[in-house]
Amino acid sequence: MSNEVKRVSRELAYTGTVLKIYKDRMEFSNGNHEDWDFIHHDGAAAVIPVMDDGKILMVTQYRNALERDTLEIPAGKLDAPGEPGIECARRELEEETGYRAENIEWLMDLRTTVAFCDEKVEIFLARDLKPAKQHLDENEFIQVKAYTLEELREMIFTGKIEDSKTIASILAYESKYCH
Repeated sequence: MSNEVKRVSRELAYTGTVLKIYKDRMEFSNGNHEDWDFIHHDGAAAVIPVMDDGKILMVTQYRNALERDTLEIPAGKLDAPGEPGIECARRELEEETGYRAENIEWLMDLRTTVAFCDEKVEIFLARDLKPAKQHLDENEFIQVKAYTLEELREMIFTGKIEDSKTIASILAYESKYCH
C-alpha cells in the first residue's frame, strides 16, 4: 500500500455464491478515516474461440445485473481458488459452446473493476475447434453464434457489446493476431 493510505481493519459483511463483500476501515496520512467496500472474487477465465474460417463463437445469455441478454465470449468462474485458468477456459468453452479446442493459449489477464474488486479474468485464445457437446447448467440458457471480427468490432463501437472482458479480449486479439 502507498504511504498515504493504510487499511487498519477488514470485516466480512456478506458471503455469496460468487463473491465475498468486506468493509475495510482505511486510514490516511492526514489522519482521516473512511470505510471502503471491497469485493473478493476467486477469479475466472474466458476464451476467444476462433473457427477455422476466422469467425469467433459468441454466447448470448441473460445477465441479472443488467436485466437482459448480453453478447459475450464464453467465460466462467474458477471451480476453486487456484484452479489453473486454462482448465477453466477449456471447460467453459465446451460447456457453453459445445466445442473443444485442440490449440489453446494465454492472451492476457484482465482486472474487471479495480476500484473495489480483486476479480482477475484470464483470457485465452482457442483454435482448431472440434465439435463436442454443450453442457449447460439446469438454469443456464445460452445461444451460440459465430461472428466475423468486423461484425464484432462494429457491435463494440455502436454499443451493442458492453461487456468489458469481451471488448478488451476481442480488441486485443485483433491487435495481436490480425495486423
